Amino acid sequence: MSAFDESAKVWFSGRFVDWKDATIHVMSHAVHYGSTVFEGVRCYDTPKGSAIFRLKEHVKRLFNSAKIYRMDIPYTFQEVFDACVETLKVNGWPDAYLRPLVFRGYHSLGVYPGDCPIEVVIGAWQWGKYLGEEALAAGVDVRVSSWTRMAPNTFPALAKCGANYMNSQLIKMEAMADGYIEGIALDSNGYVSEGSGENIFIIFDGDVLTPPLGASVLPGITRDTVITMAEELGYTVKESLIPREMLYIADEVFFTGSAAEVTPIRSIDRITIGSGCRGPVTEELQQRFFAYVNGELPDSYGWLTYMKFN
Repeated sequence: MSAFDESAKVWFSGRFVDWKDATIHVMSHAVHYGSTVFEGVRCYDTPKGSAIFRLKEHVKRLFNSAKIYRMDIPYTFQEVFDACVETLKVNGWPDAYLRPLVFRGYHSLGVYPGDCPIEVVIGAWQWGKYLGEEALAAGVDVRVSSWTRMAPNTFPALAKCGANYMNSQLIKMEAMADGYIEGIALDSNGYVSEGSGENIFIIFDGDVLTPPLGASVLPGITRDTVITMAEELGYTVKESLIPREMLYIADEVFFTGSAAEVTPIRSIDRITIGSGCRGPVTEELQQRFFAYVNGELPDSYGWLTYMKFN
C-alpha cells in the first residue's frame, strides 16, 4: 500500500487546505463514537483520460448513509460531486483513491450527537491493489472469521459507517494474525455475509451467486457492477443465502470492492477452491470490469466521469 503524499491538498468543509492542516480536535464526537460515514472511490488513468468510476453512485450512497444516521450534510449532492472531481484535479493525479468523509465534529461529547456540527472532508491518495499486486491473477488465501456481522436492528449494514468498521478490523486482524490475507464473515444466522471490506461472489454449477442485502451486506458499487456484467455475459445471477460449506465446494469464489476491485480467492480455511487459482468466470468478469473502467467498452451506463487537468 502506498504511503500518503503529505504535499497533497484536502477539501475541508468547502475549501482546500494543506494535508498537514486537515485536522480536527481530539474531543470531536467522531473520534470518541465513530460517528462518520464515508466512501471509497477509484479514479483510473485510461487511454481516454482520467476517469472516476461510478462517482454518482458513491455520492448517492454517502447521502443515504448520512440519512440513516440522521446526519444532514450541509452541501448538495452536486456540490459534493463537484468537490470530489476538484480534489483530484487540484492534486493532479491521473489515477488515485478518493475518500469523501462526513463526520460529527467538535461541540459536546454526550452520546446524543445532534448538537455537533456536520463536517465534510475529501482526501485522495495513490493506492495500489488493496490485496496485493499479484492477487488479481494468483488469488488470495482467506479464512472464515470467528467474528460475525452485525445482527439486524443493531447496526444498519446498508450504511457505510465508520463505527461498523470496528467489526471489520476484528475480522481483518484475526485473519492476518493466523496467516491469511483476509477474512469472510458470516451473518448472525450463520450464512455467508462478506469480507472485512469486500462483497463476495461464488460460482456454483455455472451460476453466479452472492449474498442478499439482508445478510448484513453493504450494497457495494462494484458488487452491482459485477451483477450487471455477469448478466450481460449471459450468466444466471442469484442473490441467495449461502451456507458456509458452499464456499468450500464452489467452483470459484471472489471478492469485489472499490479497493479490492475483482480479486479471486484460491483457498478458504486451507481448503483449495476449484483449481486453486483464478477461475474462468472470475477471469472473464475481471477482464470485463477493467475494460469498463479503462474506457475500452462503451460507457452505456454512464459509469465514468472523465476529467481534464489544466
